Amino acid sequence: MQKKKTARKARLLRWAMNFYPPYLGAGVKVREISPDFRHVRVSMGLTWYNRNYVRTQFGGSLYSMTDPFFMLMLMENLGRDYVVWDKASHIEFISPGRGTVHAEFSIDQAILEDIRQHTANGEKYLPKYQAYVRDDQGTLVAQVEKTLYIRRKPAAQLAATPQ
Repeated sequence: MQKKKTARKARLLRWAMNFYPPYLGAGVKVREISPDFRHVRVSMGLTWYNRNYVRTQFGGSLYSMTDPFFMLMLMENLGRDYVVWDKASHIEFISPGRGTVHAEFSIDQAILEDIRQHTANGEKYLPKYQAYVRDDQGTLVAQVEKTLYIRRKPAAQLAATPQ
Protein backbone atom coordinates (compact mmCIF):
# COMPACT_ATOMS: atom_id res chain seq x y z
CA MET A 1 0.00 0.00 0.00
CA GLN A 2 2.84 2.42 0.85
CA LYS A 3 4.45 1.84 -2.58
CA LYS A 4 1.19 2.72 -4.34
CA LYS A 5 0.83 5.87 -2.25
CA THR A 6 4.43 6.92 -2.99
CA ALA A 7 4.04 6.19 -6.72
CA ARG A 8 0.85 8.26 -6.80
CA LYS A 9 2.64 11.10 -4.97
CA ALA A 10 5.49 10.99 -7.54
CA ARG A 11 3.00 11.18 -10.45
CA LEU A 12 1.12 14.05 -8.83
CA LEU A 13 4.32 15.99 -8.12
CA ARG A 14 5.50 15.47 -11.72
CA TRP A 15 2.18 16.76 -13.03
CA ALA A 16 2.17 19.75 -10.66
CA MET A 17 5.75 20.72 -11.49
CA ASN A 18 4.95 20.71 -15.20
CA PHE A 19 2.28 23.35 -14.51
CA TYR A 20 4.38 25.31 -11.99
CA PRO A 21 4.54 28.82 -13.53
CA PRO A 22 8.36 29.24 -13.45
CA TYR A 23 8.80 25.87 -15.17
CA LEU A 24 5.92 26.42 -17.55
CA GLY A 25 7.36 29.79 -18.52
CA ALA A 26 10.89 28.47 -19.01
CA GLY A 27 9.72 25.42 -20.94
CA VAL A 28 11.09 22.97 -18.36
CA LYS A 29 9.42 19.56 -18.55
CA VAL A 30 9.68 17.05 -15.71
CA ARG A 31 9.78 13.84 -17.73
CA GLU A 32 10.06 11.31 -14.92
CA ILE A 33 10.02 11.06 -11.15
CA SER A 34 10.54 7.45 -10.16
CA PRO A 35 7.98 5.99 -7.72
CA ASP A 36 10.68 5.78 -5.02
CA PHE A 37 11.83 9.39 -5.62
CA ARG A 38 15.38 8.24 -6.36
CA HIS A 39 15.56 9.25 -10.01
CA VAL A 40 14.33 12.35 -11.85
CA ARG A 41 14.66 13.34 -15.52
CA VAL A 42 13.94 16.84 -16.85
CA SER A 43 14.31 18.52 -20.22
CA MET A 44 13.97 21.98 -21.70
CA GLY A 45 13.61 22.92 -25.33
CA LEU A 46 15.00 26.14 -26.79
CA THR A 47 12.13 28.57 -27.40
CA TRP A 48 11.72 32.31 -27.89
CA TYR A 49 10.90 32.75 -24.20
CA ASN A 50 13.94 30.98 -22.72
CA ARG A 51 16.70 32.00 -25.10
CA ASN A 52 19.13 34.81 -24.52
CA TYR A 53 20.45 37.61 -26.74
CA VAL A 54 22.78 35.24 -28.63
CA ARG A 55 19.95 32.73 -29.24
CA THR A 56 21.14 30.03 -26.81
CA GLN A 57 19.62 28.69 -23.59
CA PHE A 58 19.27 31.43 -20.96
CA GLY A 59 21.57 30.65 -18.02
CA GLY A 60 18.84 31.25 -15.45
CA SER A 61 16.62 28.68 -17.13
CA LEU A 62 19.48 26.16 -17.22
CA TYR A 63 19.97 26.67 -13.49
CA SER A 64 16.26 26.55 -12.63
CA MET A 65 15.82 23.20 -14.35
CA THR A 66 18.28 21.72 -11.84
CA ASP A 67 17.28 23.65 -8.74
CA PRO A 68 14.87 21.70 -6.51
CA PHE A 69 15.40 18.05 -7.32
CA PHE A 70 18.11 16.82 -4.94
CA MET A 71 16.29 18.54 -2.06
CA LEU A 72 12.91 17.02 -3.02
CA MET A 73 14.36 13.56 -3.54
CA LEU A 74 16.13 13.58 -0.18
CA MET A 75 13.11 14.97 1.66
CA GLU A 76 10.98 12.12 0.32
CA ASN A 77 13.57 9.44 1.05
CA LEU A 78 14.67 10.62 4.51
CA GLY A 79 11.16 11.43 5.74
CA ARG A 80 9.82 13.81 8.36
CA ASP A 81 12.65 13.11 10.81
CA TYR A 82 15.00 15.31 8.76
CA VAL A 83 15.33 18.96 7.81
CA VAL A 84 16.56 19.29 4.21
CA TRP A 85 17.27 22.64 2.56
CA ASP A 86 19.20 23.91 -0.43
CA LYS A 87 22.13 25.84 1.00
CA ALA A 88 24.24 26.86 -1.99
CA SER A 89 24.67 26.27 -5.66
CA HIS A 90 27.29 26.90 -8.29
CA ILE A 91 26.74 26.62 -12.03
CA GLU A 92 29.47 26.46 -14.62
CA PHE A 93 28.50 27.02 -18.24
CA ILE A 94 30.53 24.71 -20.46
CA SER A 95 29.08 25.09 -23.95
CA PRO A 96 26.10 26.92 -25.46
CA GLY A 97 22.73 25.19 -25.33
CA ARG A 98 21.45 25.51 -28.88
CA GLY A 99 18.56 23.06 -28.65
CA THR A 100 16.82 20.77 -26.17
CA VAL A 101 18.80 20.08 -23.01
CA HIS A 102 18.37 17.35 -20.40
CA ALA A 103 19.37 16.70 -16.79
CA GLU A 104 19.08 13.60 -14.62
CA PHE A 105 19.28 13.29 -10.86
CA SER A 106 19.84 10.07 -8.93
CA ILE A 107 20.36 9.10 -5.33
CA ASP A 108 21.05 5.61 -4.06
CA GLN A 109 21.03 3.75 -0.77
CA ALA A 110 24.69 4.59 -0.12
CA ILE A 111 23.89 8.34 -0.22
CA LEU A 112 21.03 7.87 2.26
CA GLU A 113 23.21 5.78 4.60
CA ASP A 114 25.98 8.41 4.40
CA ILE A 115 23.50 11.13 5.38
CA ARG A 116 22.10 9.09 8.28
CA GLN A 117 25.60 8.38 9.55
CA HIS A 118 26.65 12.05 9.41
CA THR A 119 23.45 13.29 11.10
CA ALA A 120 22.98 10.56 13.71
CA ASN A 121 23.98 12.84 16.60
CA GLY A 122 21.88 15.78 15.46
CA GLU A 123 24.79 17.38 13.63
CA LYS A 124 24.19 19.29 10.43
CA TYR A 125 25.61 17.83 7.24
CA LEU A 126 26.45 19.79 4.09
CA PRO A 127 26.91 17.26 1.26
CA LYS A 128 27.53 18.33 -2.34
CA TYR A 129 25.87 16.75 -5.34
CA GLN A 130 26.51 17.24 -9.05
CA ALA A 131 23.98 17.68 -11.83
CA TYR A 132 24.92 17.77 -15.50
CA VAL A 133 22.94 19.46 -18.26
CA ARG A 134 23.52 17.91 -21.68
CA ASP A 135 22.14 18.50 -25.13
CA ASP A 136 20.59 15.85 -27.44
CA GLN A 137 24.05 14.84 -28.68
CA GLY A 138 25.31 14.32 -25.12
CA THR A 139 27.50 17.44 -25.12
CA LEU A 140 27.92 18.92 -21.66
CA VAL A 141 26.21 22.33 -21.57
CA ALA A 142 26.40 23.12 -17.84
CA GLN A 143 27.54 21.58 -14.61
CA VAL A 144 25.77 22.40 -11.35
CA GLU A 145 27.06 21.73 -7.85
CA LYS A 146 24.36 21.76 -5.17
CA THR A 147 25.20 22.01 -1.47
CA LEU A 148 22.41 20.84 0.81
CA TYR A 149 21.83 21.45 4.51
CA ILE A 150 20.64 18.25 6.20
CA ARG A 151 20.00 17.69 9.89
CA ARG A 152 18.06 15.13 11.88
CA LYS A 153 15.36 16.84 13.91
CA PRO A 154 15.85 16.87 17.70
CA ALA A 155 13.85 14.26 19.65
CA ALA A 156 11.57 16.93 21.18
CA GLN A 157 10.71 18.26 17.72
CA LEU A 158 10.07 14.73 16.42
CA ALA A 159 7.62 14.06 19.23
CA ALA A 160 5.68 17.25 18.42
CA THR A 161 5.51 16.59 14.66
CA PRO A 162 2.20 15.09 13.51
CA GLN A 163 2.57 11.95 11.41
